[in-house]
Amino acid sequence: MNIIKGGVCAAKGFMANGIHCGIRKNQSKKDLALIVSDTPATAAAVYTTNLVKGAPLLVTKKHIENGIARAVICNSGNANTCNANGCEIAEEMSRLVEKAVGVKADDVVVASTGVIGQPLDLEPIKNGMPELVKGLSCDNGLSAAQAIMTTDTVHKEIAVEFKIGDKTCRLGGIAKGSGMIHPNMATMLVFLTSDVKISKAMLQKALSGDIADTFNMISIDGDTSTNDMVVILANGKAENEEITAEGEDFDIFMKALNTVTVHLCRMIAGDGEGATKLLECKVSGAADKETAKTVAKSVICSSLLKAAMFGADANWGRVLCAIGYSGAAVDINKIDVSFKSAKGEIAVCKMGSGIEFSEEKAKEILLESEIEILVNLNMGDFCSTAWGCDLTYDYVKINGDYRT
Repeated sequence: MNIIKGGVCAAKGFMANGIHCGIRKNQSKKDLALIVSDTPATAAAVYTTNLVKGAPLLVTKKHIENGIARAVICNSGNANTCNANGCEIAEEMSRLVEKAVGVKADDVVVASTGVIGQPLDLEPIKNGMPELVKGLSCDNGLSAAQAIMTTDTVHKEIAVEFKIGDKTCRLGGIAKGSGMIHPNMATMLVFLTSDVKISKAMLQKALSGDIADTFNMISIDGDTSTNDMVVILANGKAENEEITAEGEDFDIFMKALNTVTVHLCRMIAGDGEGATKLLECKVSGAADKETAKTVAKSVICSSLLKAAMFGADANWGRVLCAIGYSGAAVDINKIDVSFKSAKGEIAVCKMGSGIEFSEEKAKEILLESEIEILVNLNMGDFCSTAWGCDLTYDYVKINGDYRT
């Protein structure tokens, strides 16, 4: 399993591009992305659990109901949500792709991200299509990654190469995510591509199984978005024997998928709005998997803990507090807590009680940009990991005038 360059274009048969078409006022920011497979691809997706769903999600769900897609079009700067003509606009975006590229409109995944409740003008997208299509290339995955960003400060992409049988396969992806990110799928935009040959049922099984321990374990701010989804297209151009059931080949594909999604999870969490630190809560010693996940999520979602991490304050009591209200069946008197970073590791709590530790050393550890919060429940053999970020002054600044 090797990490390679190329992102969403690393897999055979995929091209992409991203441009500024005029949806966003800032001309230096790209706002329209297109990804195209040169052959029909098997498709699977997961969607936000928010009852308020953006029109693009409704259209996409209909388009890939048959398990087939060939293209993804995504704009940033406007969510196309809570608009009376939202589905009409999303369908028209698909038809623009059909006209420009020749991909059937019903085989287009549509996505939008940005401000909710503002009408999306189709003219900039229509006018930008010639430039967007002209620049389609297997070398332009980065442009697509940049075009789906909103308050993100860095683009997010990764790809891996691996073997299934004697065939070389690739899987890559791009993501956006900075705010309105909270567990329970899917609170970001993620577009994944692969040249593996796999059935619709197994592709959906792989994606649905993976997100339970990856994208469902991120929280930036406790808000579950209205628009976001994770979509994967697999066009089969690696020419491996089709994966139609569980087994060694499926396990290899799952490992590749998980390598990509965990990498994107860490990038999304570390780039939370206003964030200065990536937080990773690792829970071990749980009696069962669900307990481990519940505890990890609760800790990573704690605003008080997130604020403490911003201030490099080893306030371990906030970790126990979050575990205590999580609803998980744990014995508080058995819990150990440590903080870890590139500067070392320090134990701060043993068997539910505070212990002596160096505040100076703890601060040195917590001043790093990546922090691990290690929780051992000492009740079993199950573990889980959740990702988040610190809570800073800039988070309020960003969201105080996000719309204007």
